[in-house]
Amino acid sequence: MLHLLKVDLMKMTSYRTFWVICGLYFLTLGFTTASGMEILKWLANKSLEFGASININRIPLYHFPDIWQNLIWISGLFKIILAVMVVISITNEYQYRTLRQNIIDGLSRWEFLQSKILTNVLLSLVSVGMILLITLLTGFIYTPKIDWAFFLRGTEFFLVYFIEVFSFLSFALMLGFLIQRSGLTIVVLMLAHMIEAIIKVNIFRASVNDQIGWLKPLFPLESITNLVPMPFARYAFQEIQDYVAITAVVVAIGWAILFNYFAYLKLTKSDI
Repeated sequence: MLHLLKVDLMKMTSYRTFWVICGLYFLTLGFTTASGMEILKWLANKSLEFGASININRIPLYHFPDIWQNLIWISGLFKIILAVMVVISITNEYQYRTLRQNIIDGLSRWEFLQSKILTNVLLSLVSVGMILLITLLTGFIYTPKIDWAFFLRGTEFFLVYFIEVFSFLSFALMLGFLIQRSGLTIVVLMLAHMIEAIIKVNIFRASVNDQIGWLKPLFPLESITNLVPMPFARYAFQEIQDYVAITAVVVAIGWAILFNYFAYLKLTKSDI
């Protein structure tokens, strides 16, 4: 397995685009997640100029244990950057005929797909590691007093964040194999949420008394999004879901398996 991962990483790291997108992803992720408190301080200072006052200590954005879910939800917004890189890596295999060369050199189609899946696992783990480091650093800096009894409450979101990123990268991998053209695949990837929303609107509009409303969380991108619910409504004194829903995890994992299976079917049946 490590051999397959090394083979794919050698190809990906030879592309300048890989380094550009990786740099863009980690810089954007790091800056956005780590600078939230400074933005709040800036808003508080600006409010004083207009005679208003904002007590940022009442917005525990970076306080344990809130910070776990807060930063993980924000981080999930940037997974599409990694997904674009996955799309480019797949479509480049077809464009530069490296897929054909790998098969000629003795790599089976399943082993080729495994190399791509392992790369997605690695990217997901690195993303989790980075946000964990940022969360710990900023949490210890900004939390006034750490209550160790509640310190770990919310850390389970790191597991579902891994599932969220990996599932979405698996979706991008499937699109790359199905469409095989980088520009068109990236457009479809960018519009995927809107396309799914249009499909849902048309399906549920035809239902009577929302009889099939239970199907909504079963849609692929909906299920991935539901893994980490948006937490910020709690600061407006609204009730939120601050726990991991097992059903959402099972559905997202199921879709991740299907995405990779569909990619395998396309790979085995296509002429390379």
